[in-house]
Amino acid sequence: MIKPHSLLDDVYGIAVGVLFAAIGILLLQVAGLITGGVAGIALLVSYLSGWQVGQLFLLINIPFFLFGYLFMGARFTVKSLIGSALIMALLKLIPNGLVIGHIHPLVAALTGGTFCGMGILALARHGAGLGGTGILTLWLQKKYAINAGRTQVMIDSVIMLCALGLVEPGRVGWSAVSAVAMSSMVMAWHRAGRYYGS
Repeated sequence: MIKPHSLLDDVYGIAVGVLFAAIGILLLQVAGLITGGVAGIALLVSYLSGWQVGQLFLLINIPFFLFGYLFMGARFTVKSLIGSALIMALLKLIPNGLVIGHIHPLVAALTGGTFCGMGILALARHGAGLGGTGILTLWLQKKYAINAGRTQVMIDSVIMLCALGLVEPGRVGWSAVSAVAMSSMVMAWHRAGRYYGS
């Protein structure tokens, strides 16, 4: 018999996912890159507006959380809201304890994208999401068995096309690498029937 996750399992899994995602976003931010999903949209808007990426991350997520509440349930939405609030807090706190003077865009793209992907994966396996497009992709996988990673790649392609008009092409190229690294983690490891915890 398969046992569902305990509350402690969920708390730990979500905390690890949040930490991975926050560090991934920070690495991308230091290199001036974006990535896919709401994290990428928040980074892009932060470069244009000067607003803090954590605040934007939470604001952009609001309509997606409404969608999540309506179609994924209150439990999923509450967990996702907690995760997003923690990411916002960590993005403010981490730079006080971790100062990165320089990071090559390739290292930032691969490491930051992979960290974000691991964060998304940890959250998904504990019945939560980072919000935003991730909620939509998880719903499509749950409802129609459409692979969440593939859907995310399509959404991220649109984000990168939008970024071409706002960010220098070289940075968009590195950013595309980060989006592929992020989506590849989800595509490879979050498949229907592969993981049974709930």
